[in-house]
Amino acid sequence: MAAHLSYGRVNLNVLREAVRRELREFLDKCAGSKAIVWDEYLTGPFGLIAQYSLLKEHEVEKMFTLKGSRLPAADVKNIIFFVRPRLELMDIIAENVLSEDKRGPARDFHILFVPRRSLLCEQRLKDLGVLGSFIHREEYSLDLIPFDGDLLSMESEGAFKESPPERTQPSLYHAAKGLMTLQALYGTIPQIFGKGECARQVANMMIRMKREFTGSQNSIFPVFDNLLLLDRNVDLLTPLATQLTYEGLIDEIYGIQNSYVKLPPEKFVPKKQGDGGKDLPTEAKKLQLNSAEELYAEIRDKNFNAVGSVLSKKAKVISAAFEERHNAKTVGEIKQFVSQLPHMQAARGSLANHTSIAELIKDITTSEDFFDKLTVEQEFMSGIDTDKVNSYIEDCIAQKHPLIKVLRLVCLQSVCNSGLKQKVLDYYKREILQTYGYEHILTLYNLEKAGLLKPQTGGRNNYPTIRKTLRLWMDDVNEQNPTDISYVYSGYAPLSVRLAQPLSRPGWRSIEEVLRMLPGPHFEERQPLPTGLQKKRQPGENRVTLIFFLGGVTFAEIAALRFLSQLEDGGTEYVIATTKLMNGASWIESLMEKPF
Repeated sequence: MAAHLSYGRVNLNVLREAVRRELREFLDKCAGSKAIVWDEYLTGPFGLIAQYSLLKEHEVEKMFTLKGSRLPAADVKNIIFFVRPRLELMDIIAENVLSEDKRGPARDFHILFVPRRSLLCEQRLKDLGVLGSFIHREEYSLDLIPFDGDLLSMESEGAFKESPPERTQPSLYHAAKGLMTLQALYGTIPQIFGKGECARQVANMMIRMKREFTGSQNSIFPVFDNLLLLDRNVDLLTPLATQLTYEGLIDEIYGIQNSYVKLPPEKFVPKKQGDGGKDLPTEAKKLQLNSAEELYAEIRDKNFNAVGSVLSKKAKVISAAFEERHNAKTVGEIKQFVSQLPHMQAARGSLANHTSIAELIKDITTSEDFFDKLTVEQEFMSGIDTDKVNSYIEDCIAQKHPLIKVLRLVCLQSVCNSGLKQKVLDYYKREILQTYGYEHILTLYNLEKAGLLKPQTGGRNNYPTIRKTLRLWMDDVNEQNPTDISYVYSGYAPLSVRLAQPLSRPGWRSIEEVLRMLPGPHFEERQPLPTGLQKKRQPGENRVTLIFFLGGVTFAEIAALRFLSQLEDGGTEYVIATTKLMNGASWIESLMEKPF
């Protein structure tokens, strides 16, 4: 059991166990000793649901990364390929299988497609002459992976790049399938709300799938009251801004991958070892970040400026706890102190790690460049000088700052101005291509197609109206003891979360005008519940809303939703699902064309 998955109103261990059961059943079909050959992209997501110990229980003796040519030697009966359905991976698998056939004693080959089988891939294996070598060819529908007690992600790469019209399928189909799995485990969700083209498509697919399964009536009492489907296209602004929560900044600076972060090792060396400088480690320090760690659960969603005071308070509490040993006189008192020691040592280690991370982040957030960039972002978001060429962006291009940073700022300006004037847009494009190279013309085209960088049409900028109506910009933000979600960006309240706020009360009718200004349809659907499963809410009991971000979500948006869940008079607790956990840099990078 992963304890951190069951702390909320919805026990996500139920989903994790269902996924693990399916994996165990497949492994048991391949009788005898096994080696797994991994598509490298899948190792991170799989690590969240099945550790090596589980695989070992089912006779997995070796694990390799999928690479060309010959497989490493392994004295096993079965070789199982765990792969995404991609044609280029089929070529590598065929090479592996053919070289094994020449090696000697026959092995049993199996292939597990994640999350779906693909006829195209099977045809490619047939063309390469190896399809018949596989005894089992199956799919493993790993759609939604539990990351934390209130967070699920599909970790589907390219989920936003498949933007409309291409975004009609794979990732949307998998999102609908994932929602069907959730409903099979946690009951039918009575009300569905949605905003955006992709939201409409996912809702339609879900309703169609439900009709097809009419025979099996779901008799589980519903855990969720509402589902809100939000298309990332509705709020292109939020991921482009720099996140200012502790977890958001770790992700912005170092990148959190499948709950793990790799950090520069020198900050984590015990003082006496680091003195001479000769024994400094070279390998990155890898840490797991989730709410299983008490201190991280407390500080992850705070504005970074409020983290220092929490860490110093914790340090005093831990020192006082260790000092207690001097007061332990009787055998009983000593025994009690010793029993608490492991927990206290873990707390001390956790504090040391997060103090080091906070120091690493502070070095960056106190730099002049970080401050200048943040100032420009905040000017754009509060509606200042969004319609002309920005001198800071010009300087960044002239000094050849990282291209992702430049594109992120230009896209932010474009979104905050409902598109740029043609001459401003042409100027930026010309400067970028001349400085960074003409191969980036395809990247600019992708950004335009995604609606991030575009000319202003019709001469009307809707952003000021949206900003005022939804209160997207707040001047007086209390970062230490916040009273509003705008603390996550020190002034800007995420548009996506502002859309979720009025959903339960007073309802979306109160923001009808703004909803019409934002792209895509907005809708509401009801799913009838069998008699006896209607929920009678107890006085003071909160609603549970599942928010599904189609196209990705940031840690700052997650922090804002957690803040709303904790409000005493909020009335709603949120569980967050997404196609991908992302930040502005990883988002822009996913839209960049790799040079040939």
